[in-house]
Amino acid sequence: MLEKINAPSDLRGLTLPELEKLAEEIRSFLLKVVSRTGGHLAPNLGVVELAIALHYVFESPRDKIIWDVGHQCYVHKILTGRRDKMETLRQYKGLSGFPRCSESDHDCFETGHSSTSISAALGFAIARDLKGEQHSVLAVIGDGALTGGMAFEALNHAGQLGTRLIVVLNDNEMSISRNVGALANYLSRLRTDPLYYRSKEEIRDVLRRIPNIGPRVFKAVERFKDSFKYLLVNGILFEELGFTYLGPIDGHNIGLLIQVMERAKGLPGPVLLHVSTVKGMGYPPAEKYPNRFHGIGAFDLATGEPHPPGPAPSFTEVFGATVVRLAERHPYLVAISAAMTDGTGLRDFAERYPDRFFDVGIAEEHAVTLAAGLAKAGCLPVVAIYSTFLQRAYDQIVHDVARQKLHVVFALDRGGIVGDDGETHQGIFDLSYLRHIPGMTVMVPKDQSELVAMLKSAIDYPGPVAIRYPRGAGPLIEVEMDPTALPLGRGEVLRRGRDVVIFAVGPLVYHALEAAAMLADEGKDVAVVNCRFVKPLDEDLILDWALKTEKVLTLEENVLAGGFGSAVLELLAARNYRGEAACLGVPNCFLEHGDPRILREALGLDPAGIARFIRSKGW
Repeated sequence: MLEKINAPSDLRGLTLPELEKLAEEIRSFLLKVVSRTGGHLAPNLGVVELAIALHYVFESPRDKIIWDVGHQCYVHKILTGRRDKMETLRQYKGLSGFPRCSESDHDCFETGHSSTSISAALGFAIARDLKGEQHSVLAVIGDGALTGGMAFEALNHAGQLGTRLIVVLNDNEMSISRNVGALANYLSRLRTDPLYYRSKEEIRDVLRRIPNIGPRVFKAVERFKDSFKYLLVNGILFEELGFTYLGPIDGHNIGLLIQVMERAKGLPGPVLLHVSTVKGMGYPPAEKYPNRFHGIGAFDLATGEPHPPGPAPSFTEVFGATVVRLAERHPYLVAISAAMTDGTGLRDFAERYPDRFFDVGIAEEHAVTLAAGLAKAGCLPVVAIYSTFLQRAYDQIVHDVARQKLHVVFALDRGGIVGDDGETHQGIFDLSYLRHIPGMTVMVPKDQSELVAMLKSAIDYPGPVAIRYPRGAGPLIEVEMDPTALPLGRGEVLRRGRDVVIFAVGPLVYHALEAAAMLADEGKDVAVVNCRFVKPLDEDLILDWALKTEKVLTLEENVLAGGFGSAVLELLAARNYRGEAACLGVPNCFLEHGDPRILREALGLDPAGIARFIRSKGW
């Protein structure tokens, strides 16, 4: 079946048994591809039937389907003509793991962060109405993404406007028993019947005709003020927001999905279709461990086991272990995550200190202001959030934390070049959006041991502190878990030289050392300084070495605009530095997906590129 599908229109010539066979083939295909490329496996296995039904009923790209977060769009990509390119998924210059408008007209809106789909879909729906068009607009959002406040803001607005819009709630946490499921499915069919829009008297007549249970149901109805509504509506919250609620229905029953979607398509106003699915459906290891297979690297398809990691521990693992050790000494230290307990390395902390751990769901803004309240009340909050996700809480960092000079420690995982997840997840803006906030301390460790030292030190620093570290394994195999605390705002000289000085932060410090060794073979004497702090800078150390060499190069995995290099140049300009200076980092752009090593090479941030840049300057 799969080889016959080159566009969504090809689905409509298939029978129901053929569609079910297609779902099996897609699962097998997904497993083969993702076991080699890595990616978001469990979410995609869970939406196979849902994606097939959506493209069977709705006519993309005329009808607009917007996937929230977008990490579950692999089946959508397969059905929209990109099957032959799936082997390039998340590879440099290959298919993105998220919707990408440049790839296909069927990707009508780009996503990567959660809770945006309903707002975007409402914008599409309003534009459709203004233009007098008639197509359908759908937002497909998961129950996790629905925890984001922005989703409820959009639901409220859509219900207020009464705009024709379909929100598909993909709930992969709810399991439906047969009896409850059968009744729920029956009531969903009843709700989509035109009789629902007739008078209450007619609805009561319909209820009386339900075999066996009809009379009892009718008596129950009479007990409620809004009788028929409260009887038939499971999702009363959505009804009160102005939506017609349908469901929950079995998200793996293609025939039922098609039937309900066909009816939903003709309903006036906003509709919420509640679909229950199983995350990791069809692959036992993913069903058993959906969190592990949510986002996974290459793995052994037969066993489900990931390929063995290298000997070096990841920054995330070291962070998690360090926070547990710190919590042993500090009874009021609390940890906060925004739906990323495992991703941020806080699973062990959550199990050891359940009363001091808070997973707030996909609600970064709330996480930061919650931390502000905890800090104001005398606790020491450690907020662990991915670099790009913390962008969503910028106002809370400024308004609620920094303005009040509160001692909150921000642990920014996935800082710098992340790689395969691409534009929406590259942590290349954090140094810029944090550095200019008054009173903020910003640190970047060169390795795992320095991360431990920074976390240990951050406990005693005043005000808000941010520590930004990369994804994946660090350069060290053996990690010092009890290092000396770092003096606030002090860097270290790792290599002395008289010709050029490289000021670097983060793991690029090691690239700088390698580049300096390459250049030493050519007779160039290059100094390397690990600045550690982006704010406050070690001004005396930087000025001393800038004046010694009169040739300065800064290195960072951050956009150059407003980042570490900008901070150094501002300092040099303020002190009337007369020598030469240049910055290497990420240009002012959104960085595509690909292996981080390839991206660093393309940007000239690998050792050879750094050495080549210094040669090109004639230094």
